[in-house]
Amino acid sequence: MSHNYYTKEKNLLLTILLNVLITVAQIIGGLVSGSLALISDALHNFSDVLSLVFSYIAQKLSKRKASYAQTFGLKRAELIAAFVNALSLIIVAFYLIYEAVGRFLYPNEIQPTLVMWLAALGILVNGFSVLLLKNDSKQNLNMKSAYLHLLTDMLASIAVLIGGILMYYFQIYWIDSVLTFIIAIYLIFVGFDLLLKATKMLMLFTPDGIDVKHIVETINKIKGVNNIHHIHVWHLNEQELHLEAHLDCSENIKLSKFNELLNQIESVLLKTYNINHVNIQPEFQKKDPKETIVQD
Repeated sequence: MSHNYYTKEKNLLLTILLNVLITVAQIIGGLVSGSLALISDALHNFSDVLSLVFSYIAQKLSKRKASYAQTFGLKRAELIAAFVNALSLIIVAFYLIYEAVGRFLYPNEIQPTLVMWLAALGILVNGFSVLLLKNDSKQNLNMKSAYLHLLTDMLASIAVLIGGILMYYFQIYWIDSVLTFIIAIYLIFVGFDLLLKATKMLMLFTPDGIDVKHIVETINKIKGVNNIHHIHVWHLNEQELHLEAHLDCSENIKLSKFNELLNQIESVLLKTYNINHVNIQPEFQKKDPKETIVQD
């Protein structure tokens, strides 16, 4: 295993520990102070813990080698983790909206000093966690989902701190509910975007930025190709972009010649579309549907 993998694993474990500590502190502080925003921040932190644990497990599973029973290995585990984490963001957000509306209609006095101290602690812990996972978040959706949980939590803590200051100096207690509502709306937008990306990959949608018609036009121009058809393009995970298709050759060539043709096609697909796993079925005047997309 690479040094990068061990670093990523260590960072995840550290952020899990930090978020367990801050969650416990914020729940106690929220109950003592009566702050819904602080309790909501703690709930989001708890979802962070679950998402980080899930991300950690998924990352470990994704490194398993392929076997007869799992010919692709478990490379898609990280996509499943990203999907679940994104869904949890949205669920938590709707719960916060429900609580915020209830607390806005029936406000209660809050102890802002404790709120401010714990919010500041949340900013420090989540800010440090965000820095730990920032680079890893650029590599796959799984790490990005964990990163977004932490980033939105840091922003939530900032909002809670601002609310605590306003409550302390101006006794504006309804601001607690308003900030909770704003945080929840932001979580919905962030979570939905991530959920959509994970869903597209899990459902084997054609990746964004890939024009299948353009692929056909490009491949059909290569000498020796009569028609490429019955195409599927999908993400196995974020690192592996797969294409499978039927290739009708213009001549009845030997396999050695087909290898040369295949090398050209693979080179074009990799350089132009970043498709790094190609599976092509060679044909010559085979009686099968020649449409680009064939309904299996």
